[in-house]
Amino acid sequence: MYAVVKTGGKQYRVTIGEKLKVEQIPADIDSQIVLDQVLMVADGDQVAVGTPLVAGVTVTATVVSHGRGEKIRIFKMRRRKHYQKHQGHRQNYTEIRIDAISK
Repeated sequence: MYAVVKTGGKQYRVTIGEKLKVEQIPADIDSQIVLDQVLMVADGDQVAVGTPLVAGVTVTATVVSHGRGEKIRIFKMRRRKHYQKHQGHRQNYTEIRIDAISK
């Protein structure tokens, strides 16, 4: 069984027991969160697609940890203008473990 959920402006295909890193969610470690924006849910042979959300389906997850992603480097330059700009960015994330997909 799997589901497609929307959180943090992105869509993720999740299965039970899977760990994934999503945009930062303000929740404590080891707390339960409910992802209620489910776009699609499927078990072996039946597929339910929402318009835009599937009614009555939720995904429960446990917050495993919080952290910061890898640093990305941003470099801007205008040739012949003597302009260079260096910048870095590290995105915050929350790692969650999918516990249940309820229909």
